[in-house]
Amino acid sequence: MHKKITRRAFCSMLLALPFPARAQQTAKIPRIGWLTGSSLSANSARREAFRQGLRELGYIEGKNIVIEYRSAEGKPDRVPALAAELVRLKVDIIVTTGSAPTRAAKEATSTIPIVITNDADPVATGFVASLARPGGNITGLSRLAPELSGKQLELLKETVPKLSRVAVFGTSTQPGNAQMLREVELAAKAFGVKLQYLDVLSPKDIETAFRAAGKGRAEAVLMLVSGGVAGAHRTEIAELAVKSRLPVIYPNSQFVEAGGLMTYGVNSTDLDRRAATYVDKILKGRTPADLPVEQPMKFEFIINLIAAKQIGLTIPPNVLVRADRVIR
Repeated sequence: MHKKITRRAFCSMLLALPFPARAQQTAKIPRIGWLTGSSLSANSARREAFRQGLRELGYIEGKNIVIEYRSAEGKPDRVPALAAELVRLKVDIIVTTGSAPTRAAKEATSTIPIVITNDADPVATGFVASLARPGGNITGLSRLAPELSGKQLELLKETVPKLSRVAVFGTSTQPGNAQMLREVELAAKAFGVKLQYLDVLSPKDIETAFRAAGKGRAEAVLMLVSGGVAGAHRTEIAELAVKSRLPVIYPNSQFVEAGGLMTYGVNSTDLDRRAATYVDKILKGRTPADLPVEQPMKFEFIINLIAAKQIGLTIPPNVLVRADRVIR
């Protein structure tokens, strides 16, 4: 009798055990580190695009995935410490927003997978061995499309038909800068435009570059780089462009949203959204070494008519009609 009761009780206990609930409790929730050199507010659209990509794949932040956000708030010297902090937290993957965060993450770990969302040239920077076979713990998306800079000059020429002198703002230490400059030079020869290259290496160089462009009788500015100093000071750049009454074409929409005139370039938020697919594949067992780096698929042309009015510029109808978005 005693034995029978014990067996029945044992069976009842087995039946009563909430196996699915217990499995959910013990299942490890993936933790993603998201590392940027800019402020979180400046990158709000990019963060939301990444989260949207995750949602499309069934990941809900705070429910079945955790994201640890780390921002250097525009202070590049803080990035390495933030990368090291994410490594100490033992995140499953580190997602980076540009070359500086990627370099910091690479120096902090050789084992945690790193997904790049917006790198100018990951091969030139040494982050990956090749786009087809990254070979290490880094993969993701490159924004490398040097031919765009030639198209940007073409759009400037169409916007300002009598354009003959253009100042080109670049950062010689940024990956991809030399390649983009070569494309601009080729286009300049075709359009009969003279170029004045100005190197922007630190915040103090921004105002100096605008003054030099004025002295060089530049009629417009082509901004080559989107990250580093230029990205962190895009509002200041837009304001100086208005003050100098110079039409400027920028490499991405964030500059135009900060008050800049126009952009033709890679759709950055599309790259951030697509980065979620890399996170998903890695969490499901793929290794970064075997996941090819993808290049841009979406481009956008945006015009800010408010900025145009501020500098007294009328955008020709044939240019305006081609814009994907117009800010009024």
